Amino acid sequence: MANFVMVNSGHNRDDEADKLGMWLFLFTELLLFGGLFLVYTIYRYLNADAFLHASYELNVIMGTVNTIVLLTSSLTVAMSITAIQKGDTKMALTLIWSTIAFAGVFLVIKYFEWTAKFEHGLFPGMEHYNMLEPGEKLFFFLYFFMTGFHGLHVIIGGIILLFVIAAIRKGETNQGKFIFLENGALYWHLVDLIWIFLFPLFYLIH
Repeated sequence: MANFVMVNSGHNRDDEADKLGMWLFLFTELLLFGGLFLVYTIYRYLNADAFLHASYELNVIMGTVNTIVLLTSSLTVAMSITAIQKGDTKMALTLIWSTIAFAGVFLVIKYFEWTAKFEHGLFPGMEHYNMLEPGEKLFFFLYFFMTGFHGLHVIIGGIILLFVIAAIRKGETNQGKFIFLENGALYWHLVDLIWIFLFPLFYLIH
């Protein structure tokens, strides 16, 4: 009995350390994106009219759909934690796969969005882009950089969840030990949170 208590306490300490490590990592990510948001805010203040004019080139419908997709994905990954806590491994896996599928939908929509901008020559370095006003150039540079950086985080989040799936199938993540899933879900919520800020900053200026 004493040995069980000692082992259980050890697991609890490991879980708390893992969770603390994830929160510290997420904090550094928030600082990074916070800096980008600050840069955006300054340039938008200095180029208000140009940012407004450039924002009309963005597809608000696609941006709205992607917002709904990510919000739904945050729901499914949160539900997967509840499922594994109840010992329903099959449902947990289904919900995690659903989250990854939503990530794929988000990236596909973003691909079509970016493709449209390429066709209109709005990507930095293209001929039409070089003819824009300085303020509009800044808008599209920040748009591609910040949404592209966020897209990279979506991909990383999806890969993390694939590792979580593998851990569940191996039995390493289960009803009694699901910190890996919790940390993966925390990262995914960060991805969602960042987009909630990006969406109005770029798409809803007008």
